[in-house]
Amino acid sequence: MRVYRETFPEDQLTRWPWTVPCVRALVGPGIAFPAPVTFLVGENGSGKSTLVEALAEAFGVDSYGGRAGTRYAGPREPGTVGARLRLEYSDRGRAMAAGPRSRRRGFFLRAETAMRMIDENQGRSGYWADRTDLMSHGERFLTVFESMFREPGLYVLDEPEAALSFTSTLRLVALLHDLGRTGAQVVCATHSPLLASVPGAAVLEVGEHGVRAVRWQDLELVDHWRRYLERPDAYLRHLTGPA
Repeated sequence: MRVYRETFPEDQLTRWPWTVPCVRALVGPGIAFPAPVTFLVGENGSGKSTLVEALAEAFGVDSYGGRAGTRYAGPREPGTVGARLRLEYSDRGRAMAAGPRSRRRGFFLRAETAMRMIDENQGRSGYWADRTDLMSHGERFLTVFESMFREPGLYVLDEPEAALSFTSTLRLVALLHDLGRTGAQVVCATHSPLLASVPGAAVLEVGEHGVRAVRWQDLELVDHWRRYLERPDAYLRHLTGPA
């Protein structure tokens, strides 16, 4: 899949969010997602969440979050980026996108609105039957993932690991791997080196450079976590002083 904006007025490119390097990379050839599962990694403020939200909106999913094929949760219009994007689909995706909204399959988990969206949709047709309002945060997220990640479609996730333990994150790794094998397209923004290790996944690192493909083992994120776990004092001495 590829997401792009063919042309855009030059004067608009000087305004946020088009000044964010990874968002500006959408203009012209755009950004390709070369594998069934693709992760976006980068520092806070690098534009990961802006990208995934725009991708979901371009597919016709409410920026509030939820299931593809349903009406918007509120009277909101697509954002500045999402309203202007084009998606280049596979043959299966093209057939789905060309049909009525009800035929679209997929899901968008938006970090800022996830908890409310999860509880509001419990018991609704096409969602999850379980009482998520009686669960912990992590249990709620896993209930959603296990209920919704079952068929080909576009699945867009913004930091889904936020509420998950180590073991629960491993369960999500397995779910995303299996989902990709169904023919689905998954795009996930994450800070988790564990989640980004899904076998066969592509990893795109976003930052001042824009967007570039990186091997998981070469990610700064992975290197920092590895070195921190081996010697936390090498980092903490710069923050807390001598022990």
